[in-house]
Amino acid sequence: MSVNETAHSDNFTWNRQVYHRLKLALGLGLRRQIFLAVCDDLNLRNQVAARLHSTLAYPVGQVLYQPSNMQEASTPAYPRLVTLRLNLSDPNPIAQINQWLSSYPPPIVGASKDAPGRPLPIPAFQIVGVEQLTRQPVAIQRLFLHYLRLTEQQLSKFESSLLLWIPRPWLYAIQQSAPQFWRYRTGVFVFAGEPTPTTQNKSSPERFSGSRSLELGNVEKSILEESAIADDFDFPAQRSVNRGHKPQEFPPSKSENLTNKPLQEELADKASTSEPPLQERLSHISQELTELVLGTINTTIAEDDDQSLQVKQILEEIEELHSQQASGVQMGAAYHRLGNLYRLRIEQGQSTLENLMVAILAYQESITHDDSSPQVPDTLNDLGTLYWMLYRTPPNSEEGQAYIEQGIEFYHLALKLISPESHPETYARVQNNLGTAYGDLARFANPADNWQQAVLAYSEALQFRTAQMEPLKYAACQNNLGTAYWHLAQYNQPVEHLKKAIGSYKLALTYYSPEEEPLKYGMIQNNIGTAYWNIAQYEQPAENLPLAIDAYREALKYRTPANVPPACAATQNNLGTAYWHLANEAQTLKQDRQNLLEQCISSYEEALTLAHSLNGMPLSFDVLATHNNLGIAHFQLATDQYFDADKATRSKHLEASLDNHLQALNGLSKQPEAYQTTFAYVIKTIRAFHNELGIQGQNLALSKVPGQLLPEILPKL
Repeated sequence: MSVNETAHSDNFTWNRQVYHRLKLALGLGLRRQIFLAVCDDLNLRNQVAARLHSTLAYPVGQVLYQPSNMQEASTPAYPRLVTLRLNLSDPNPIAQINQWLSSYPPPIVGASKDAPGRPLPIPAFQIVGVEQLTRQPVAIQRLFLHYLRLTEQQLSKFESSLLLWIPRPWLYAIQQSAPQFWRYRTGVFVFAGEPTPTTQNKSSPERFSGSRSLELGNVEKSILEESAIADDFDFPAQRSVNRGHKPQEFPPSKSENLTNKPLQEELADKASTSEPPLQERLSHISQELTELVLGTINTTIAEDDDQSLQVKQILEEIEELHSQQASGVQMGAAYHRLGNLYRLRIEQGQSTLENLMVAILAYQESITHDDSSPQVPDTLNDLGTLYWMLYRTPPNSEEGQAYIEQGIEFYHLALKLISPESHPETYARVQNNLGTAYGDLARFANPADNWQQAVLAYSEALQFRTAQMEPLKYAACQNNLGTAYWHLAQYNQPVEHLKKAIGSYKLALTYYSPEEEPLKYGMIQNNIGTAYWNIAQYEQPAENLPLAIDAYREALKYRTPANVPPACAATQNNLGTAYWHLANEAQTLKQDRQNLLEQCISSYEEALTLAHSLNGMPLSFDVLATHNNLGIAHFQLATDQYFDADKATRSKHLEASLDNHLQALNGLSKQPEAYQTTFAYVIKTIRAFHNELGIQGQNLALSKVPGQLLPEILPKL
């Protein structure tokens, strides 16, 4: 395939597509494939390489569910993908791979007295570190290219696949100086990103931001609070799954096979003997895990010497256990302690991508080595949560959908190992987490199906998370179920699902005291109001809209401008929308209509005053749409034949209508469809000036219009 040199305006989308193609190519497990991954951004390279390793090296589901009637069920897991760093003193990738295979040959499985057995498949290999050749003597650089030129001879005995990570300068060097190797390539995968100097230290990887498009309608619908209110994706307080084992403690104790000398003395002794650097001594631990851990020691953990020492201690313990060919139980426990240490840091708020990836890799290694530990269900739950946190890591994860799907897979694996009758708390926690993950997955694909799965997961959690045992967690799960039903109602059976949503919200509400939990109480009241508003779009609006208004007004007692101004603004916006719809119901009495529109205007103005005072703080509603909605309400008060108002009052409402439509128009220059809708409101309002107030009124309106709009407006009057 050819190499695309075009600059990509949307690196996030491009890199995501390239990653998925690369993952698919490696995952096929074909032999004698040569892939080149071109990436100038080392932070991005490290992130993608670690992601490939965590996903492909040891597929956790296959480790847990090996056939029980085959000998391989007791065979230690063998990797599907191995990560190696290029040996700069002798940069021969194929020789490195062959050396690794001679040290770790594929185990023989299925052997019996009647059959000789068969070896497990040879893994694929990804090689990193080519960029470091730039700092080596020219002779070493030429030696690397020479080894690549000899690939044709070596491939006759090469049974694996190779992924070689290179920056663009080395891509060009290979094309020109190792044409034989270039011809043998199977695929080239080019990632977009700025070059990283090879001398700089590792830093946080680049994160890609997303944007939200604004949607403008005639009157914007009410906004539902989508965030769950309690323990979504909480890690279990205890590591136990109620099977009688003792929870892990920090700091972890060293293995009984190792020295009990204090770590500070031990490190000092090792330093005095001039041992090689720690990274060079960790030959048995995967390269990506080693680099990620050492990277955190050099950056985030460096501020805490005790934690830095703990990390080094665990790494050296794991390395020694590997050297001693220790049991899977010992290996699994050591990797689990490493994961626990990083899990603790994440719980303390340091949820950087590096910390998340270390915890993930360590926990996966712990299960790979000991899949019979009673901690496995909780570990799988934690893995699901950690992948979900990768998706939620601000501003947005470049692999959002893939991370959520991976998290869901781990939750399902955990559920296969948990008896809900024996361990109801753990089972309910995983089901609750699974429901929230499906809700997030619905943002990417198949929303109706995924919200249905969320409903099933929350409902199952509530079978075992009772109000008597955990009232607040029960209430939180009921709120989550109500939100899932609300979303599902947007796709099918709206009335049925909205009524179920209201039922769940009201159940949740009974466990929150407005005095003790005012914000949560107010949020659920807002959700109830929105569900009633939605039902009113399908049936009995005269009955359901007043119920929505009552719920919103109750919510505003606790969602105040002083406490939570963005939430208060959102509920005021919702309340304004509910008033507008009730005012325009055919059954509404004429004498009530004017009062409802005035209350609608008051609520919209409160929402906008708050919104404009928040200086760019995130809001859950479209401010420009609210300006248009407010303009529509003023227009109706000015033009409705049943309202007995003098010219001055009508003029006041028309001026307010025009001002709001123009303010909305000013912010919609990059949204053509919404711009044209708002422009039509402007024309309609100017015509109303003429109809209600004559030529003087029209001149007043035109005096308020920006000059650049007049050539477009005048021909339409």
